Amino acid sequence: MKLINSDKTIAIWIATAIAIVFGLLTIKSGGQVLFGGSIYQKAAGNYVLFVVWFNFLAGFIYLVAGVGIWMRLHWAVWLSLLIAIATIIVFSILGMHILNGGGYETRTVAAMSLRSIVWISIFVFSYRKLIRRQVI
Repeated sequence: MKLINSDKTIAIWIATAIAIVFGLLTIKSGGQVLFGGSIYQKAAGNYVLFVVWFNFLAGFIYLVAGVGIWMRLHWAVWLSLLIAIATIIVFSILGMHILNGGGYETRTVAAMSLRSIVWISIFVFSYRKLIRRQVI
């Protein structure tokens, strides 16, 4: 009988917590801008609607990925990769929007950078822990 490596369990728990907390915060912030009325829209400034919608909807997928990682399901690794790729694509489209003179907030660029880094990191981590399964 193989004992569960507690370091691996803690690492999985941390990745899960990051994905789920990130998802909940993303749903909350996007939902406020989309459905919270003018006070939230005004506070958001020059928000880019397609980015807000993408992030809001992606927040739900973050939760699914987090649960899948917690359960050590291989599909969650590939879902994390899909999230990272989709985020980078939307970030690229945001870049084109900005280069074409579209309005935006600097914090949107920072947030998309953070989202990209987080999901690339979650993918790499979960791939190493769940797919490649490094021998300990």
